[in-house]
Amino acid sequence: MHIVDGALSGPVVIGGAVLAAAGIAQGLRHLPVEKIPTAGVLSATFFVASLVHVPIGPSSVHLILNGLAGLVLGWAAFPALFVGLLLQAVFFGFGGVTVLGVNTFDIAAPAVLVGILCRRGLAGPPAVAAIWGAVGGALAVALTTLCVGVALALSGEEFIPAAKLVFLAHIPVMAVEAAITAAAVSLVRQVKPELFSVMEAAR
Repeated sequence: MHIVDGALSGPVVIGGAVLAAAGIAQGLRHLPVEKIPTAGVLSATFFVASLVHVPIGPSSVHLILNGLAGLVLGWAAFPALFVGLLLQAVFFGFGGVTVLGVNTFDIAAPAVLVGILCRRGLAGPPAVAAIWGAVGGALAVALTTLCVGVALALSGEEFIPAAKLVFLAHIPVMAVEAAITAAAVSLVRQVKPELFSVMEAAR
């Protein structure tokens, strides 16, 4: 759901960069050494999943998996997702360098919020945990589309139709990500449940 270079106004680009920098700084504070490999895996997963995309106006439609990142990493999702976005912008021109801050905030902030809202539900019975995972996966995509829409709308009224189209186009993605995140939560609960332990990074 990357916004391309040149689509946003200067104030929105600067504001997004400031918010992203603050989020990354907070995320690094909540990224213990033992979580770095997990953050790397989730960053790589996001990088690969979101490379397959369909352009829609000033944005695009693709898998994000930021809900899963937020459930596992909490605030540390900010630096993890930033690295994936940076590599995509540098190597593939996907999104862009000038809008890197906005794209980072639009994708990572919903991930953190989902981690705060849904992570405790993962401690319940397996079926309940899977439901919370599905809710988190869909909610993260919905919130990301909202953030993208707000960024576009703040840059000019001419982008409002594109913002609405981005949201509508991502409704199927919400369903797919809900299913993927629910399956991932169920699998992790069986093989490595400590990844979902409630820790300071998710508070």
